[in-house]
Amino acid sequence: MPWRTAHRPLAGETPTHGQPEHQSEARRAAVCKRRIEPCSSLRLCDGNAQPTTYRQPTKSPQSVRFFAVLALLLTTVLLSLSGCRRQRVPTEELVVLIEQPPRNIDPRYATTSYDFKLAYLSYARLVSVDDDSLTPKLELAERIEVVSVSPERGMTLEVTLRRAQFSDGSPVTSDDVRYSIERLSDEKSGSPSMRRRFAESGLQRPIQVLSPSRLRITYAKPPASYLTDLDFGIMRQGSAEPGYGIPIGAGPFVLDGEVGEITRFVRNPHYFAGPAQSARLTVRVVRDANSRLLSLVGGSADLTQNTVSPLLFDSVERWKDRLQLATAPSALLLYLGMNTEDFRLRDPRVRRALALAIDRERIIRTKLRGKATLASSLLPPFHWAFHKPTTTLAYDPEEAKRLLDEAGFPDPDGPGGKPRLQLLYKTSTDALPVAIARVIAAQLGEIGISVEIRPLEFHLFLSDVKKGNFQLYTLSSAEIAEPSLFRNFFHSSYIPSAKNLDAGLNRMRYRNAQLDELLDLGSREIDREKRREIYAKIQDILAADVPMLPLWHPDNVTVARRCVQGFRMWPTAQLSGLALARKVGD
Repeated sequence: MPWRTAHRPLAGETPTHGQPEHQSEARRAAVCKRRIEPCSSLRLCDGNAQPTTYRQPTKSPQSVRFFAVLALLLTTVLLSLSGCRRQRVPTEELVVLIEQPPRNIDPRYATTSYDFKLAYLSYARLVSVDDDSLTPKLELAERIEVVSVSPERGMTLEVTLRRAQFSDGSPVTSDDVRYSIERLSDEKSGSPSMRRRFAESGLQRPIQVLSPSRLRITYAKPPASYLTDLDFGIMRQGSAEPGYGIPIGAGPFVLDGEVGEITRFVRNPHYFAGPAQSARLTVRVVRDANSRLLSLVGGSADLTQNTVSPLLFDSVERWKDRLQLATAPSALLLYLGMNTEDFRLRDPRVRRALALAIDRERIIRTKLRGKATLASSLLPPFHWAFHKPTTTLAYDPEEAKRLLDEAGFPDPDGPGGKPRLQLLYKTSTDALPVAIARVIAAQLGEIGISVEIRPLEFHLFLSDVKKGNFQLYTLSSAEIAEPSLFRNFFHSSYIPSAKNLDAGLNRMRYRNAQLDELLDLGSREIDREKRREIYAKIQDILAADVPMLPLWHPDNVTVARRCVQGFRMWPTAQLSGLALARKVGD
């Protein structure tokens, strides 16, 4: 069936999203009254665990004074309340805090997570996965129809555009889409990630323009991800030329100045889903977690998403008269990677033993304050392709010991003596990853595995992970909406090499010929039910072999001032929901 939208909210949207310009004032008022809607409350528990071995990083905050300093700073805020009031931003401006600066929001050069998050505020896409079920939904595209498909002759799509305008008022046309694809795939200046995406999908150029609102896109082979492959920003024809400046987009906001520590946007009055609720948007970088919280308490900032550590949730609760904390499920993942080339971790029984020895539910309760969902796959449980593996990895330390015995790592002298084996666990120096590593190390110690934790500054840590200089590591993924990403994580062709450390995300160096075949098949099959069956088999194999242990899907967590209403969180953690956010009664 073709995909259509016709004078109705986009697929998967709530009635309050994407209101047209002609909506009534009463309708606008109803939208503005919506507050951030949190998920169901989760139980909070206390607990702690100590590591077997822990090496303090040379450049890390003095955690002993952490809470004392925070209390002092919060007291200072209270005593200087009148000053904070003077610093509050105007009601028509929304100030959002992030922890790292974007580099470039031009779709051709965007590389980091924040690059893409901010780019999509200025550049509307044909399709996005900003949807509660991660199902692709149409944005600038009004209709996408498969005209022809065959393994031999590839696939042809016909795309019909909705009526939409760029921020300068000019209409979005098929020529603009063709132009955007040409610029994104340009060998000299195009986006590396987009060039790779187009190459792997077999995108044929030039794009065939049928009319101002219709075009055809042809692939040399049918890509299973043909809908999510259209998730990229559209630029106005002619605006992405040398010396022109940043290209013109059709998103809800328009960049107003430079990109960096402070990135400013203004409302796009021509946005196809209706003007943004806030006239101005300022995205400010504040690297310190305590300072971000203090900015919200004092009123010099309004909202932040996924930058407040669970270690600070109690502090947010103490300021509940000024702040609101909301959570929602996410497609993010924290995982424990294992070096499958290391002689200690080569045997799947050893890797399963490690997985069974880690009480992930306890860590979620104690360290994350219950704000996460236990993971059994790359995909979150609400994803359409999620499959609960037949091999369970629930906490079972006795079975873990049995597997280690079977794999040739018996306890040499009984509990409390010499370890069965020793492992090096690398992580970043941030407080929460280190706290989690300490708990995991302690739990592995209970089955006789000695773990040395080595926190490193992030760039050094990531470099070691890419090079394979580890036995264990923990990292967070970006949102995982397209199941084809299993290929990036586990296909043998995506293992980083000395010549290309960025070859892919298979940093576990996992090789499995049967899985490679299934991953290749999953990337070609376009029938959703058949894809579901393929990825069920993939998830079963990975649960049995455990090249990585999916730990949990952390909730999206937004902390905002009480006056902020309407912000919509998506499982992808994108910031497109800022178009609906505004301040009321500030």
